[in-house]
Amino acid sequence: MKIYLAADHAGFELKEKVKKFLQEKGHEVQDFGASEYSELDDYPDFMIPAAKALSENPENRAIFIGGSGQGEAMVANRQKNVRAAVYYGGNTEIVRLSREHNNSNLLAIGARFVAEDEALKAIDLWLGTPFTGEERHVRRLAKF
Repeated sequence: MKIYLAADHAGFELKEKVKKFLQEKGHEVQDFGASEYSELDDYPDFMIPAAKALSENPENRAIFIGGSGQGEAMVANRQKNVRAAVYYGGNTEIVRLSREHNNSNLLAIGARFVAEDEALKAIDLWLGTPFTGEERHVRRLAKF
């Protein structure tokens, strides 16, 4: 599976660990940055190009990592065909449901709230959970 990866300074360290995790699982990763830690970077500079790539290839997936995940998801959801879900740690039920019911193709992670092991567990669940394709979910997704 091809996965677009992007992070700002707050998510940089976790992004590097996630990238290695994904590559070890055999996924093709396209890293949109940040390529180095800079406290002065701005998340839209990395998220917009990655979200546009996902918009053009919605069968792929993306993982954005920032301080909260919220701004990252907001940037992403402005693009057609992108359905971003946010994960803050703890219960992973929201991650599973975002795939099963909403066919999310982008997972935004709040690095300030999620430990590395939690993030990797959530990513693994998210990547392995299929969209149910139930009529009610398809119908709802067609409305936006």
